[in-house]
Formats: sequence, structure tokens, C-alpha cells
Amino acid sequence: MSLKRVLLFSLCILVLSGLVGCRETEITVKSEFEESIMSIVVNIYYSGENGSAQKFAKEMISSGTVDAIRNEAGNIRYDYFFPLGDEETVLLIDSWENQESIDFHHQSPMMNKIAELRDKYNLHMKVERYRSEDTIPDTDQKYIRN
Repeated sequence: MSLKRVLLFSLCILVLSGLVGCRETEITVKSEFEESIMSIVVNIYYSGENGSAQKFAKEMISSGTVDAIRNEAGNIRYDYFFPLGDEETVLLIDSWENQESIDFHHQSPMMNKIAELRDKYNLHMKVERYRSEDTIPDTDQKYIRN
């Protein structure tokens, strides 16, 4: 039996028993199901002056903070990139399995270290958030060279 059928069957039992309202349960089940198949990608652009963003990224790595974050439960990716056209910005691509993993990370000691270094280097941030898909559509495959 597929996961979708099991969820629908369980939902029907709960609705029929009067334990839960149908509309509310459908939204909750869909949200939990979607959460389990999509990760969250956060792009953070750190900007400063006189090379401070690059110094920040290098200290994040040399201090062991990056490795500690990569070892946190739910972390998929934590990598810095330097835009070719902007020497005063560093892009962090930060990817997590779900929102709960991000929430746990935000409560970790790593956040204090990040804030301390961000203040030390007087950095400003721009943040973008995306949900990733597990597969690349067939229509996009023809543009990818493996």
C-alpha cells in the first residue's frame, strides 16, 4: 500500500471517529508529507568592506565552526562562494533537511559564534530561502552536461 493510501486511510478513520476535522487534518498531513520530501536551501550574502566578508568566511572555516555546523543533524550543505564581480561579498549556500533542523541549528552554540564573527567583521546580510526538489524535470535534463 502506498504512503498516500495509508495516510488517506488513517485520515478517514480519524474523521469517522470524530477525533479530528477533515479539512484541518488534510492540511496537516499534506504539510508533513511535503516537508519530508523537500529540503530548504538558504542563500546568505554577507557583505562588508576591505575584504572583511572573505576574512569572516576564512575564520568560520579555520575556527572549526563550519565543520561543526556540517555535522549537525539535518545539515545537507554549508559552503561559501565568492562572486566574481563583487569582492566585498561572500555567498553562503546553507541547506537543511527540514525546518526543524534549521530551528535546532538556530538554538545551537554555533549561532553565537556566527553572530560574534559577523559583528567582528561588521557584515550585513541579504537572505533568500528556497525549497528544493529532489529531481530535475525531464525538460531541463537536455541542458545538463554530465
